[in-house]
Amino acid sequence: QVQLVESGGGLVQPGGSLRLSCAASGSIFSMYAMGWYRQVTGKQRELVATITSGGSTNHTDSVKGRFTISRDNAKNTVYLQMISLKPEDTAVYYCNGVYVRTGWGQGTQVTVSS
Repeated sequence: QVQLVESGGGLVQPGGSLRLSCAASGSIFSMYAMGWYRQVTGKQRELVATITSGGSTNHTDSVKGRFTISRDNAKNTVYLQMISLKPEDTAVYYCNGVYVRTGWGQGTQVTVSS
């Protein structure tokens, strides 16, 4: 089973930036469309960005123009570059497949606050 480890979260002021990383074990990682999800306590997990195996991307409207998903298949890693962060971006961020999922990692906490 592919294991996912997210990192890069932290506390940042509004308008700040963070870059999240998701390292996947297993060479089959490159075959799958991957996504970044986020979850606020008490709410459903939300898919915010996706990237196909070929590199095509899509971002939900609330993060469009501020977040950018990318991947490095040679490193089995997916990234989420976040700029112009807002308090409403505060959540635990996870990565996983879009159509085929493995077990969820521990996530990485992003807190946007002054």
